[in-house]
Amino acid sequence: MSEMLYVAAAIMMGLGAVGAAIGIGILGSKFLEGVARQPEMEGRLRGSLFLLAGLIDAVPMIAVGIALFIIFAKAG
Repeated sequence: MSEMLYVAAAIMMGLGAVGAAIGIGILGSKFLEGVARQPEMEGRLRGSLFLLAGLIDAVPMIAVGIALFIIFAKAG
C-alpha cells in the first residue's frame, strides 16, 4: 500500500509540472503575439504576464506540498 502512495505522489508532482510548463509556454506565446500586434501595450501586457505566470506556477508548488504530505503522513 505504501508503494502506491509514492507512485501517486510522483504522478501528482509530474503532472503538475507538465501542466505548468504547457501553461507557461502558451502564456509566453500569447504575450509575444500581443506585443507584436500592439507594441505600445507592452507594459500592461508584461504586468499581466508576470501575474499569471505566478498563478500558473503556484499549481505545481501546491502539488509538491500535497505530495510531500501524502508521502510523510502516517496512514492510520
